[in-house]
Amino acid sequence: MTGNTLRVYVYALKNKQVGVREVQRALKMSNPSLAQYHLNKLKEMGLVSEVGGGYQVSNQVKVDVMRDFLRVGTVIVPRYVFYAVFFTVLGSFLSVEAYPLFGYAPIAGWLSAAILLSAAIFWYEAMRAWQSVPSL
Repeated sequence: MTGNTLRVYVYALKNKQVGVREVQRALKMSNPSLAQYHLNKLKEMGLVSEVGGGYQVSNQVKVDVMRDFLRVGTVIVPRYVFYAVFFTVLGSFLSVEAYPLFGYAPIAGWLSAAILLSAAIFWYEAMRAWQSVPSL
């Protein structure tokens, strides 16, 4: 799945229910029949279903670019964000609290630096994942 079909799928993931005209306007497509074509294509793949005059995602699939993302409600978040937050909080805590506990031992500084470096790497990967999503 590539191009406009992927864009329509990502838009449908972000919204609970979408209509043909809504997709056309949101993705700046030239006419509603083009949006209808891509929604029907997704329906044939079994990814969306028609419900009450609109379409909603019936089967979430990790396709291509979306493999590194998690869906939390209607928000799509790169999975690296969770790791980055964890290591940022842990590194910040150790930077502030480890020195009194270890009596300013060099190991505390190295440990804090390694954890904060890991956090920076995860934040970098999360930003790269955000940039890989097709623009809506």
